[in-house]
Amino acid sequence: MNFVKTSIPDVLIFEPKVFGDDRGFFYESFNANVFEQATGLRPDFVQDNHSKSAKNVLRGLHYQIEHAQGKLVRVTQGEVFDVAVDIRQSSPTFGHWVGEYLSTENRRQMWIPQGFAHGFLVLSDTAEFLYKTTDFYAPQHECCIKWDDLSISIEWPLQGDPILSAKDKMGLSLLDAKKFP
Repeated sequence: MNFVKTSIPDVLIFEPKVFGDDRGFFYESFNANVFEQATGLRPDFVQDNHSKSAKNVLRGLHYQIEHAQGKLVRVTQGEVFDVAVDIRQSSPTFGHWVGEYLSTENRRQMWIPQGFAHGFLVLSDTAEFLYKTTDFYAPQHECCIKWDDLSISIEWPLQGDPILSAKDKMGLSLLDAKKFP
């Protein structure tokens, strides 16, 4: 497995080595030693999540200050544009974002450490999205930043209006949202 640095040093892309033939394929989707070599971390992933969404669904930008979660995300069906926003006030990349296309074909994974808001836009007819987290989901602590906050200016590859949940329609601006120290 290879790892690629992004414009925000703590956010990484993992690219598996895929072995395939006429029977199908095999790849290692996670290896703790490779992950530790890339990140310097050996997290205890405590929860796996799996979602399915339709085209133009935009989920995010979500995070938890209390019970903060690191997330290792990937797509098993379809394609998404995945985004991480640095909301660590002490970081030199505070307020910056990085986006990556994750798909069935490229099998890339993105590591989003604690201290980042996360969201994704579905580009295919449907997409199945899987992610491992370093802490449990705590709905009472979930926060949401507006997907279209002008102070962040994410360049979403939208085709029409996004489909948002009621919660995501109520997202706050980065200025007004809770942030990490």
